[in-house]
Amino acid sequence: MEMTQRAHIIGTGLSVPERILSNKDLEDIVDTTDEWIVRRSGIRERRISSPDRDETTTHLSARASKKALEMAGVCADQLDMIVIGTVTSDCQFPSTACRVQEALNADNAVAFDVSAGCSGFLYALNIVSNAIQCGTCKTALVVGVDRLSSVINWHDRGTCVLLADGAGAVVVRSNPKEGGILSSHLKSNGKFWNLLYSSDGNGYTPAILQGLSKMPFHLNMNGNRLFKRAIECLSSIAKDALRHNSFSSDDIDLVVPHQANIRIIQAMANNIGIPMSRVFTNLHKYGNTSSASIPMALDEANRDGLLSRGKNVLLVSFGAGLTWGASILKWSM
Repeated sequence: MEMTQRAHIIGTGLSVPERILSNKDLEDIVDTTDEWIVRRSGIRERRISSPDRDETTTHLSARASKKALEMAGVCADQLDMIVIGTVTSDCQFPSTACRVQEALNADNAVAFDVSAGCSGFLYALNIVSNAIQCGTCKTALVVGVDRLSSVINWHDRGTCVLLADGAGAVVVRSNPKEGGILSSHLKSNGKFWNLLYSSDGNGYTPAILQGLSKMPFHLNMNGNRLFKRAIECLSSIAKDALRHNSFSSDDIDLVVPHQANIRIIQAMANNIGIPMSRVFTNLHKYGNTSSASIPMALDEANRDGLLSRGKNVLLVSFGAGLTWGASILKWSM
């Protein structure tokens, strides 16, 4: 009898732009201070892409992917699938995934993008996990990438201090051994789309960021309502994932959440009964990188030695749509 295949992460990678935009730099752009930004968000600096340094959405994705493939010991032509979560593709079409397929010479893979705001990576990971369990995929690349600097309204201090650029990638392979992705849980509610959305027009660029590559639209956010909804949704979906696996909060060794705001992360952790000592954060140096934030954090936690075989990891995210989701993994690397 054929054994059930499970989806195991076997490699991780990240790529961020070289340019660092500090809170002090932002004081010259909008009416804000370093103290205000840190207190409200936990962010101290963020990375902003530069077109003249080959830091497009495709370039960042390909670099993160190559690191993940190298760690996994997988050649690009072994990939059956490439799924990328992003809302800032370099062009409306083709997909970023097809552009990355070309960059990697991954000729045997089917490639496509997923648009789910900051939840894009978890949506993409769920698609790959299902494909592996169905037997239609053996080895896949999942990427979360966004260049939010391209859609920032630099007059809006409520958003421009939060958002940044980056890419994170994981290689996922089928294996019948226990562990890997134990379950994934996804939700959405389009009734709240207007809490976080894009509008036409994107004109002003700060002097210190001249040459910034921009999209023809900008981001709008209702921060207060979104903040409350994010805490509620993240806490609820995390509890759903725990119940599904008959886990208590004590069974989770590490939480890797979407890196949006330290106060949201702290409130969510408190609601599910997990101390911040078991929550990985890196938003202080990268800001909110949307779909990229979880795979970037996962890669840093992995390379820092915080993950080891058998540890239970909770991934949880919330984004535009509204969308939110959670996955529980038993680490098998």
